[in-house]
Amino acid sequence: MNTQFSQGSKQIKVVMLGPTLLQQGGVAAVENLILRYAPTNVEIKHISTHEEGSLARRVMVFVWGLIRFFWKLSSFKTDLVHIHFAERGSAFRKAIALPLALLFRKPVILHAHGSEFHTFYSQLPESLKQLMARIFRQCTYLIVLSESWKEFYTTNLGLKPEQVVVLTNPVEMPATVPQRAGKEGVNFVFLGRIGQRKGAFDLIRAFSMLPSEQQSKSTLILAGDGEVESARQLIESLNLGERITVLNWINTQQRNELLAKADVFVLPSYNEGLPMALLEAMSWGLSVITTPVGGIPEVVTQSVTGLLVNPGNIQELSDALKLLIEDENLRLSLGINARAQVVPFDVKNYSRSLGDIYRKALEKTAAYDLN
Repeated sequence: MNTQFSQGSKQIKVVMLGPTLLQQGGVAAVENLILRYAPTNVEIKHISTHEEGSLARRVMVFVWGLIRFFWKLSSFKTDLVHIHFAERGSAFRKAIALPLALLFRKPVILHAHGSEFHTFYSQLPESLKQLMARIFRQCTYLIVLSESWKEFYTTNLGLKPEQVVVLTNPVEMPATVPQRAGKEGVNFVFLGRIGQRKGAFDLIRAFSMLPSEQQSKSTLILAGDGEVESARQLIESLNLGERITVLNWINTQQRNELLAKADVFVLPSYNEGLPMALLEAMSWGLSVITTPVGGIPEVVTQSVTGLLVNPGNIQELSDALKLLIEDENLRLSLGINARAQVVPFDVKNYSRSLGDIYRKALEKTAAYDLN
């Protein structure tokens, strides 16, 4: 499904670098949405530069990706380069690819996703910090997920404010959402990598602290990859096997079915960019319990579009679960407001905004070349 942002404009040929489109996680989800909803006058060729697996496999994918990238640049069939990156190895790989694009005088859009880039960057030796910052400053634009991330990149890496563009992750808005009033029980859902960073173990412990009356009225489903067996062992040790279910990673259809049956989405993360799972849950009209980290406070307002708890505060998290079990009116109103909050993030609007960024990058580069 395509949207057109500029009638009559010439075809823009974009090369996009990022993880394989089959990878689990938010970056690949964003890449797939960009490709699926690309404006009609934008042709995007995706090149994988990362794939999960052995070190040899990861190196092979990256080297082959660079070879394909070089061929695309040298064949004069590329107008613009769009590079997705996160932290650690992803940042280093893209710091190699970006100068290659500049060698061929192509405008480069960097697209930041990493929830822990700030931690990764702060731990680098000073010489590497300066080198990475110098490379990143050569991009035409840097897309970030929130104003807080814009401040980070301008303050710490020295990018110009006009160089950094805030573009919230896109969501596919369901045409309709289920009627959730009058249900007997409350279904809580967690989606994402199961582990400490996203607070999955905190959530299980918080659920275990609920009074027996509230536990008997609720269920919790966690779906994702990561430390799945450790989560199941924790649930067994707390005798919660009848109330909590842990699934493996689920596909898009299964995710939508799960969100349609849910009442509350919970994501008590310690670090985030702006999680796709949270925006997807809000688009389904779910009330959310989450933490004020990364870009989350810019879309979740306390007691308006969700409940915010401090990362690692298990008692506070348990209290929030209990509140939404007991207060149906609050639960429903938070869900209604959450859906309204993410309407502007609809992928069709996102596509037009991204198309405008592409056009401005080309215009900016053309003006520079003329001078």
